Amino acid sequence: MLFAYILRRMVWAVPLLFAVSLIAFALISAPPGDYITSFAATLSQSGDIVDQARLDALRERYGLDQPFIVQYFQWITGVVQGDFGISFEWQQPVGQLIWERMALSVTLALSTLVFTWAVALPIGIYSAVRKYSIGDYIFTTIGFIGLATPNFLFALVLMYVAVAYFGADVSGLFSQQYQDAPWSFAKLVDLAKHIWIPVVILGTSATASLVRVMRANLLDELHRPYVTTARAKGLSEWRLILKYPVRIAINPFVSTIGWAFPQLISGAVITAFVLSLPTAGPLMLQALLAQDMYLAGAFILLLCCLSVVGMLVSDILLAVIDPRIRFR
Repeated sequence: MLFAYILRRMVWAVPLLFAVSLIAFALISAPPGDYITSFAATLSQSGDIVDQARLDALRERYGLDQPFIVQYFQWITGVVQGDFGISFEWQQPVGQLIWERMALSVTLALSTLVFTWAVALPIGIYSAVRKYSIGDYIFTTIGFIGLATPNFLFALVLMYVAVAYFGADVSGLFSQQYQDAPWSFAKLVDLAKHIWIPVVILGTSATASLVRVMRANLLDELHRPYVTTARAKGLSEWRLILKYPVRIAINPFVSTIGWAFPQLISGAVITAFVLSLPTAGPLMLQALLAQDMYLAGAFILLLCCLSVVGMLVSDILLAVIDPRIRFR
């Protein structure tokens, strides 16, 4: 039954990805004008003479004079074959521009997700079990501060503390000697030394939110009849809590994987600018402002794919944790 459920979800993911790609391309094409329009505006602002014949030739060269559906099928056909097109602004294949940045973004998102779960899960359980204790009040206060503090402001404070008190290098994800160096074990160690600051910054608000979710869900389960029955059978308190109510209360916790993954990547643009992170956010923002449709479309498509994959992973984990889901 579990295998059939997983197979059915994977089959449904394929047409969903194509629908998502169409919506992503439509969003990129929706604003008035195109890259040539932005290019002409830039030339005008710099005082250059805009030759309409040259603009028309560029529009024809890039296929921007074609109908929307023709442009979409040309783009998606190339995407299926692994060709995301040429960036108008950078004049380079989109794949070369995005893969390393997306790899760093996914690494940062995975690290932040692990940090968030590792901190939020035990604190949420403790706050529910020790409701209205001193520890619960302390964690609740810290959680509200974490929710209320913008990431970029927290980034500035943490950068100051790291430099002033620990002498840490907080610029980017690599030291200067490793920025353009090929991947090696030393470069991975250097990445680990730098990545903790953006992980803490990006994970603070998500951790505070998930602590509240876990606390509320577990409080609803702690006084259910099945908990009273298990306690009457002589199970130790912590074994009882972890085996029964936590397993039920964790369902909404697991379901957040689907949206947390792309949100961490796309929502870290300002933080990436503050920390000078070579991730996908700043380049995607630049592509959107320049209406570089193939580069921006590739980023949006990959973020949508991460959403679909994240939902698939969360559905599979939910089916494993709670057998009722796979039967319904």
